[in-house]
Amino acid sequence: MESCLVGLGPSASPILCKSTSHENSPSTSSSHAFHATFIRRAADLADMSAGFTSPHPNFGCVIATPSGRIAGEGFLYAQGTKSAEVLAVEAAGDCCLGSTAYLNMEPGDCHGDHAAVTALVQAGITNVVVGIRHPLQHLRGNAVKALRSQGLQVHVLGEDDLKSKTIEEARKACLLVNAPLICRAVSRVPFSVLKYAMTLDGKIAASSGHAAWISSKMSRNRVFELRGRSDAIIVGGNTVRKDNPRLTARHGGGHTPMRIIMSQSLDLPEEANLWDVSEVSTIVVTQRGARRSFQKLLASKGVEVVEFEILNPRVVMEYFHDRGYLSVLWECGGTLAASAISSGVIHEVFAFVAPKIIGGRNAPSPVSELGMVEMSQALDLIDVRYEQIGPDMLISGFLQPIPDFTPVIPSVEEIYAIDPTVTPYESRIIFFYKTWDLYGAFSNFSPHPIQMPDENGDYATWLSIEHYYQAHKFFGVNDPTARDCIENIKSAKSPEEAARIGRSMQRKRPDLVRSDWESVKIDVMYRALKCKFSIYPHLNSMLLSTAGSVLVEASPHDLFWGGGRDGEGLNYLGRLLMQLRSEFLGESSTSTENSFLAV
Repeated sequence: MESCLVGLGPSASPILCKSTSHENSPSTSSSHAFHATFIRRAADLADMSAGFTSPHPNFGCVIATPSGRIAGEGFLYAQGTKSAEVLAVEAAGDCCLGSTAYLNMEPGDCHGDHAAVTALVQAGITNVVVGIRHPLQHLRGNAVKALRSQGLQVHVLGEDDLKSKTIEEARKACLLVNAPLICRAVSRVPFSVLKYAMTLDGKIAASSGHAAWISSKMSRNRVFELRGRSDAIIVGGNTVRKDNPRLTARHGGGHTPMRIIMSQSLDLPEEANLWDVSEVSTIVVTQRGARRSFQKLLASKGVEVVEFEILNPRVVMEYFHDRGYLSVLWECGGTLAASAISSGVIHEVFAFVAPKIIGGRNAPSPVSELGMVEMSQALDLIDVRYEQIGPDMLISGFLQPIPDFTPVIPSVEEIYAIDPTVTPYESRIIFFYKTWDLYGAFSNFSPHPIQMPDENGDYATWLSIEHYYQAHKFFGVNDPTARDCIENIKSAKSPEEAARIGRSMQRKRPDLVRSDWESVKIDVMYRALKCKFSIYPHLNSMLLSTAGSVLVEASPHDLFWGGGRDGEGLNYLGRLLMQLRSEFLGESSTSTENSFLAV
């Protein structure tokens, strides 16, 4: 055995990792097990940041020398941070020469800078083994092609000669760690997990409704982990009325899942823990027209209300898919759980079974009426797993298989070859929102540091536009708390963390926000955008390539910077980008461009 010091992400300290030395290259008969071991390790690394990386996939990278020694490791800590490949190369140093990089997923170049591919090539990596290709169509195969064009040997599990039971199990680990993104790639709903705790006789509460506590503290800690891996937690109105939950992750770090309440009638209490949005945001989804006065009360507390013509789980999940959510944890009662299952939006189930019996003819069960009358109609879980957690048993599995993203939707060129009446790229509107989009680099959360003045007028490095924008809310305020907040935002490890700090302080201490903020925030954003698109040539080229097209940030909930749910938003981010594009092109504001700005 030999040991080596390997580096992980920016949130973790280096760890001492032991690996078995293979003095000779593995034989053909054992090569599959050799590759599978390192791919599974890459998948395990990727899983360490689940929840933090959204909307990006979870990426892990292992660099192994020809003798089989792990030289370096890394994982993507959060969106807007260094890639797993860059971190692994930095950790491995000169050991990269002639080594093999194992990636759980093909790198995704949604920022146009090819950072991951460039890092592997320049480090002297000669072989790359990829667990799965990127599930998003506009990124799939691009990195594999780029690496091969640079002379690296690239193998993808399940392709060429890498096919066996061992390889398939390793590939499955790669699918599991990015199931939410794969689900998004082939459907219009987020990956949804139904979680509940029940007694041995199948009750989630006593006949009186009392439910604290069915499961053990160890099981509840596992629930906090599940929440921390999710973009949002969803409950029904009955849960709010009876349990008054907080729905916090309590795991620390920069990621906090959104809290969503589904209530058709809005028969909800005026005072509830979920109405406290100082640390975590809350969204209430309801039927159009329900209790307008109560909607105004929620809005006054900072709670967002979204109305639907027809309120059902699939419509709601399609909406949150459009908002960019990857994964949702359902912690609802039996009625809403049954509706979600019937709507086909639940993908995975986590059932915590406590060794308790409470009885009760009217005691609620975790899933209400599904309309099934014979046992042959029962839904079977796939890939069932059993785990003892303290005195409880955790039973988990999939209600539906992870979608197969192998089939590729025909590209515009392919459609044109079939139907010449369809002109390639004729659209004059380009939508962007999350950093996974084709034009994801237009996002404030993209990992492009900028050099801009700090509060004292001295130039400083800001890790992203979002860092700079959030800090500017408190510039010039003569208060030590405001100054501390600026420093905390500046040192935040990811754009999401910077946004969380800035927004939280703005909600809790509105008196610390500079008095002229509403009048200057557009100018602050514009100056940051101009810096970003001036110092990165590939971003400048990307922006100029959109000439003649309308740019719209497709954020359905942001009526100021985004386009809004039904196109009613002001789209100021798109407007500023088009204004900047005109400047770069040396144009004055033509009547054509002015008409674009009215969008």
